[in-house]
Amino acid sequence: MQDSDALAIARVRAGDDDAFRELVERHGRAVFHVAFRVTGRVEDAEDVVQETFLRAYRQLDRFEARSNVRTWLHRIATNCAIDLLRARPKREVAEEPEGLERAAVASGDERPSPERSVLGVQIRERLGDAMAVLTELERATFTLRHFEGLSIDEIGRALGLNTSATKQGIFRAVRKMRRELQAFIEV
Repeated sequence: MQDSDALAIARVRAGDDDAFRELVERHGRAVFHVAFRVTGRVEDAEDVVQETFLRAYRQLDRFEARSNVRTWLHRIATNCAIDLLRARPKREVAEEPEGLERAAVASGDERPSPERSVLGVQIRERLGDAMAVLTELERATFTLRHFEGLSIDEIGRALGLNTSATKQGIFRAVRKMRRELQAFIEV
């Protein structure tokens, strides 16, 4: 996929706007997932996706072909999500159950059974409460590592952090999450 991404970027730089649409279609879902995990709200995630691809299009001339497009887009999305969170008043990170269902449908997931929905809502509420305790940077590093599966190096590149700062952000986030979810685990 890296070769097709590089080819699409070359085509966009040559003036082919349809090639950029291909990048949006190829990476849009992953960008939405990152944005939703960081912001916790469907509406905010949708705004972040739009802003991410707008910034990517504007900054395409600065993209280095040796870089991974996915990592580059994750960096932009994470920064957009953090900017959005900082610009808005402090609010609950956890999304309402209806919003979570809309996010699942928007991402192409099937509807779960009613029993699984109830358990899922309880888990998401606890997870949302725990995520609310994290700073923006901790939330971003935790999301990219544990929800998106990026490596330490990829997270560092995406957030503009050195390896030590990336590891420290993940470590602090995991420690806080364990502390916040301990009661739920023991039940």
